[in-house]
Amino acid sequence: MQAETPKLVLASASASRRAVLIAAGLRFEAVAAAVDEAAIKESAQAEGIPPTEAALMLAEAKAMRVARRWPDALVIGGDQLLVCDGIWYDKPADMAAARRQLLALRGRRHELVNGTVAWRGGQRIWQDVTTPRLTLRDFSEEFLDAYLAAEGEVLLASVGAYRLEGLGVQLMAQVEGEHSAILGLPLLPLLRFLRQHGVLAA
Repeated sequence: MQAETPKLVLASASASRRAVLIAAGLRFEAVAAAVDEAAIKESAQAEGIPPTEAALMLAEAKAMRVARRWPDALVIGGDQLLVCDGIWYDKPADMAAARRQLLALRGRRHELVNGTVAWRGGQRIWQDVTTPRLTLRDFSEEFLDAYLAAEGEVLLASVGAYRLEGLGVQLMAQVEGEHSAILGLPLLPLLRFLRQHGVLAA
């Protein structure tokens, strides 16, 4: 179902994004992109750039960096921002920060802004913004502490401090959006793009 060329490269070290592509049967190489994400976010916020554009900026920076090593490959860059009532959240630095963040999100709706970019031949050839919306239930602090103890530091790799594919689903009151987009890589628009460009059989 997948053409031999171009080579598909995922510009990400995210285990969730890799798992999404593997589950869809894609052959690819995953390469971490050395990008100063914090600096890009800070600059975007200082300039009043909306989260949708900032997510695309981050995705493109990753794709561009990796594409330098594989100029003939089709490089996919992706990034995800968590936004709640205008506040941008980062991956928690430690378990105490994860607890504070989940308490801040408790009983509230937030957005996971996904920017995805495809880069080939020295230029961006596709982009997509997908924004799932999730609402956390009004859980007790007793439940939260039990949840954090059960999940452990694996949560620190998630911008939301939860894994919807794991115990994190118990935090949720409502989930709107494609599951793969919540994991960090909107799969349906990406597959559509790959079919349109002959990478996947139509």
